[in-house]
Amino acid sequence: MKVLRNLIYREVIQAVLYVTLAFLALFFFFDLVDEMRWVGSGGYTTTLALLFVALAIPGHLYELMPIAVLIGAIFVMAKFAQSSEFTIMRTSGMGPWLALRTLLVLGMGFVVLTVAVGDYIAPAAESVSQKLRVIGKGQISRGATGAWLKEKQGQNSVAINVGAIQKPGEFVNVRIFEFDANGRIAAQFNAKSAQVDEENDQWKLQDVQSTQVTQNGDITKMDRSSKDSMNWPTKVTASMVSGALLKPDRMTTIALFQFVQHLQDNGQAAQKYEIEFWRKVFYPLSCLVMVVLALPFAYLHFRSGGITAYVFGGVMAGISFFLLNNVFGYIGTLQSWWPWLAAAAPGMLYTALSLSAFGWLVLRR
Repeated sequence: MKVLRNLIYREVIQAVLYVTLAFLALFFFFDLVDEMRWVGSGGYTTTLALLFVALAIPGHLYELMPIAVLIGAIFVMAKFAQSSEFTIMRTSGMGPWLALRTLLVLGMGFVVLTVAVGDYIAPAAESVSQKLRVIGKGQISRGATGAWLKEKQGQNSVAINVGAIQKPGEFVNVRIFEFDANGRIAAQFNAKSAQVDEENDQWKLQDVQSTQVTQNGDITKMDRSSKDSMNWPTKVTASMVSGALLKPDRMTTIALFQFVQHLQDNGQAAQKYEIEFWRKVFYPLSCLVMVVLALPFAYLHFRSGGITAYVFGGVMAGISFFLLNNVFGYIGTLQSWWPWLAAAAPGMLYTALSLSAFGWLVLRR
């Protein structure tokens, strides 16, 4: 059995590697074509464009892993069935449950790889990519209003507006509005830039214009002052601001969970980010679903040809999974579904499909 397992592992890993490289090459080409339009503007050079596109590869790899696993596993299982190799494996003692267990162990390896890429490699590459984007294109912003965050500080509440990211952990055009327990504005700070000091739970504001509002009966008094710099206490981290300005799927699972907790604690809508958090949790497990979905292809009977059609079917199934994963996220946000259900629904649907195919084709036939 060890020889058979090693054969299956080797063939599937090689097929998944080939499929992954083909997809990544395609994405690299399209991304490079899109980036070339910015070359020559400001300090954006061809070298920066190539580096920027290369740093996007881990993010694409994370998104493509389940699809690549499905296509690679289907190709190998169909090839084994076409050449009657799987029939020989079955006569050698590899029953359906042993074959399923073998593929699940292999799938767990892909799950671990997907988690490592999505939680460590892709976020690190995104951080470096932000720096390159600033060097070549200038500051990173989202529309004219930037990002808004809220935080409770004792009895007071604070609204934070960040215009753009100058570089990771450093923001420009920062506005801070502090409200008292009665909802009346107590202070306002306008800073040209801010650096996050997460060790001391504070932001270092530069070139600050501050306005303190005090209420004495019916008389409202405003005191304006200017400071070159000041430390402002807050627990809002750089990753929270990046999550509000950039795509949340580039955040780590822990950072995304902390961001969701921050939004909930401060009364902000967190549905979108909750769905993204649960998607980060469930998405790597899709690799297990894909290898189970591929197993029935080994039990198909055909003597010649037909393997291309099955691989094409695998491609369509992978694309449909990717589309459903996004569609259910949007529907869940619009319909206020339970976040875990919106994130897990595509995986549960494909799990039911794969187990049905396994039960009908493998166990019954």
